[in-house]
Amino acid sequence: MRGWQSQAHVKHYCKYHVVFVPKYRRKSIYGTLRKETGGILRELCRQQGVELIEGYAMRDHIHMLLMIPPKYSVANTIGFLKGKSAIRIFREYLQVKRNFTGRHFWARGYCVSTVGLDEQMMRAYIKNQEREEKRQEQLRLAGL
Repeated sequence: MRGWQSQAHVKHYCKYHVVFVPKYRRKSIYGTLRKETGGILRELCRQQGVELIEGYAMRDHIHMLLMIPPKYSVANTIGFLKGKSAIRIFREYLQVKRNFTGRHFWARGYCVSTVGLDEQMMRAYIKNQEREEKRQEQLRLAGL
């Protein structure tokens, strides 16, 4: 039962592939903010008791493979990650010192799928996402 987690009265293997995007799908994550966003999300996952197994920040979206304990809902966990990370990004990297009611970094919603026992395939997909996106862009430009 490798990879299974235990809590007081439950054994679980609850892994989710999650994707979310910045508001208006702006290329906000590109550059130095890309690395910093990963650190922020990793720290927030640790605080919440969620295991961030794999993650990758593309120019305009984030892929994560999360193991979320069954005591937390996926919606609450993603809401926590998006909300708290937006606050930290605005305060630390976009130099917004005041309360930023009405400012949004992440778009509403997210994409989630359960991983099940295909974890290795999903980890490879997340790692190779940027390479695959570039390959598809080249094919599109070549008119194939």
